Amino acid sequence: MQILPSTLSIDFIRLRFIAMLFSVALISVGIYSLSTQGLNFGIDFSGGTKIELIYDQDVSVTDIRGVLDAAQFGESVVQHFGSNRDVMIRLPLAEGQSDSSVSTRIMEALGASDIGQGTLQSVEFVGPTFGKELFEKGILALVYALIMVMIYVAFRFEWKFSLGSVVALIHDILITVGIFSLLKMEFTMPVLAALMAVIGYSLNDTIVVFDRIRENFRRLRDTDTEDTMNISINQTLPRTILTSLTTLLVLFALYWYGGEALTGFAATLIIGVVIGTYSSIFVASPTVLALGAKSDDLIIEEVEKEGADLP
Repeated sequence: MQILPSTLSIDFIRLRFIAMLFSVALISVGIYSLSTQGLNFGIDFSGGTKIELIYDQDVSVTDIRGVLDAAQFGESVVQHFGSNRDVMIRLPLAEGQSDSSVSTRIMEALGASDIGQGTLQSVEFVGPTFGKELFEKGILALVYALIMVMIYVAFRFEWKFSLGSVVALIHDILITVGIFSLLKMEFTMPVLAALMAVIGYSLNDTIVVFDRIRENFRRLRDTDTEDTMNISINQTLPRTILTSLTTLLVLFALYWYGGEALTGFAATLIIGVVIGTYSSIFVASPTVLALGAKSDDLIIEEVEKEGADLP
């Protein structure tokens, strides 16, 4: 059976050391930012009050922020959701205040202004204990996902490929979370959900490359391991780029037109898709190579049955 030729011949494996330095630099900056300033947790994790209002006409979030600043709600976050008439106000947890007292003061402040109160749709309060528990469960979900990925890839391929895929996923998560910390972007529950989606996307991209490497290991027995990996990556590169670009087009549309409520979710996926595409080429396969993978690891030995040559 002939292997399909690739029109590309980029030596990705030779560039793995440069890519490693780049990844180490990104991860180091992210870890430093996480250790010094941490994450900018939203009220989903830090606790606080969320109020949703609906107005009969379009309102400016800037004007509402001005009213709240004057009423000494300087740490409030005001954003549209759905339309320019729907307003979401989020405030961090304040000591000695309940959700009812906060919402009452906000409604009084808006009612006394030219903007008006609007129609109160809902008031949600997240306590600090619940927010901490929610964050811990989210981290556990990420850990469990990585463990299941390791088991799946080890079962489908080989343990060296399993470690390579998990190293690539941890690489993607660390860089994405590090960027959120460095830019002080708000870390909310939708962002955590997007991180789970990043794991799935990055793994899918890595599995496609690993599948081609396995096929070529079995067909190109006499070819050097590095050359086989290069051939495989080049053969899957057009598919990888096309998938990533079409996904990014959708995500950028979501980022620009999805409203402020979806900004963090879309930004996480954009960062994750870019880093995940990079890691499937420059992290996963070089890690497998560093672990000493070779074609013999994936060759299925045929056991000759006794009496098979008898008529």
